[in-house]
Amino acid sequence: MDKRPNHNIIGSNVRNLRQKRGISQDRLSKLADLSLNTVVKVESGKNLNPTIKTLYKIAKSFNVKVDDLIGVVLIICIFFTYAYSGDNPVTLSLLDAITIAFKNNKDIQIQEQEITIAKANIMGATSEFLPKLNAETSYTHRGAVLNSASPPTAKKDVRIYSGYKNDNEVGISLNESIYNGGANIANFKQAKTGLTEQEETLRAKKLDTEFEAKRLYYGLLLAYEAERITQELVDNANQHYQEVKNKYEQGVSSRFDLLQSKVQVSLYMPELVKAKNAIDLILADFKRLLGFKMKDDVALQDSRLDYSAIEIKEEEFLKYAYLNSPEMHLKSLGIDMSKWSIEMANSGWRPQVSADAGYSFRSDRWNDMFNAKHDNWYAGFSVGMSIFDGFSTKAKVEAAKARYAQANLSKENLNDQIAVDIRRACLDLGQAQAIINSQKDSVAEAREALNIANISYDNGEGTNLDVLDAQLSLSQAEKNLAEGIYDYLMAKAYLDRIMGEVYFKEVKDEKKS
Repeated sequence: MDKRPNHNIIGSNVRNLRQKRGISQDRLSKLADLSLNTVVKVESGKNLNPTIKTLYKIAKSFNVKVDDLIGVVLIICIFFTYAYSGDNPVTLSLLDAITIAFKNNKDIQIQEQEITIAKANIMGATSEFLPKLNAETSYTHRGAVLNSASPPTAKKDVRIYSGYKNDNEVGISLNESIYNGGANIANFKQAKTGLTEQEETLRAKKLDTEFEAKRLYYGLLLAYEAERITQELVDNANQHYQEVKNKYEQGVSSRFDLLQSKVQVSLYMPELVKAKNAIDLILADFKRLLGFKMKDDVALQDSRLDYSAIEIKEEEFLKYAYLNSPEMHLKSLGIDMSKWSIEMANSGWRPQVSADAGYSFRSDRWNDMFNAKHDNWYAGFSVGMSIFDGFSTKAKVEAAKARYAQANLSKENLNDQIAVDIRRACLDLGQAQAIINSQKDSVAEAREALNIANISYDNGEGTNLDVLDAQLSLSQAEKNLAEGIYDYLMAKAYLDRIMGEVYFKEVKDEKKS
């Protein structure tokens, strides 16, 4: 048996009480000292587990008791829900969301393994500088051997040089590449550069993940705000319709006004449905990014969109991006890799020097083997150089030089692209700020205009259309302001991504200041 409370009843009761008192969801959230997100989710029934504390705050703001708000039966249900369920919503700040996304993102996990591989490649490159020590044992049976028996007084059995019919040999050998034209050095440098490349690639993936977390977090706040604004528009339109209906029944309002106000309510309903669906869609993407299940209940710590304006310094932003952008670092590292590729290719024209040594025992009998008569050793070095390799080295060098030129051109191309991206971010910041500045006063003015229109209509001085227009104007002004703040936040997030600036650093800087 499902012991969960019927939150549709709770939501309906909260909405009815709010509408009777003529207050918006935003106003209720302030009176109850709750986030707007919490109020919206309680009213819509999306919060499957509203706490007693939350319900108490809402009831107190209406000056009613909790049992008047939800009923005794529902209080019992909620008690059992919290006594036997641990499905409390997870409340996340933006920093929380970014941290969880870093932990659960599969691309980041894959890239971390690439770093492990790059470290192993360095170890492999280092091994080329170290001597190779090998232990060897062998047995060979020969059909015939040179008859070269040693006299009993000989210090060595000459057959250790010519071989035995039943030939047993045990030994160790040491090999060392002293110089191979600089190929080992170039390979080691490339391996170290490769590690740095993978670390910068990881930083780039984290920045991409952070940007996506910001987009969805801010997008969810915008969606909640859009739902609140649309819900307020529907509530205002419905409240006005009830007033027109009362006037019509009293014979002081026309049927045209009645129909017009009623149709206006129905016209706003699809927008409200779309606003609610937008929340669900963004929330689904948000949960996917965080690695949460679709059934997990997630709430945001922030209740509304807010921003802090920054001074636009395009030249400083550009210099910082050139120095700190992971993409710029990767291009520079690509040039270094190409440079060492040229060195590796040139090694084919240079001499190869190596040294080797060994010590072994050889005998036809295992019980007469490990003694001075059957041991031997050797040591030596070799020098070799290719005189003609069919132009193979020449082809490798030319290809490496061409890749080096490509790497330099690619970096220059990125320089130009970053300059364009920084300019775009600065323009977007300026545009969003201009919209915010223009809409801040408009919201207050539109709300005042709506109040005037309502009073004028009640006094018979204004028209029904004046009220409907004022309602729509207020809704549009609030949406413009919310979208302007969202655009500003996203422009700042885009700027941070280009410059390689991480949110963790921003948070630390804010705390210090």
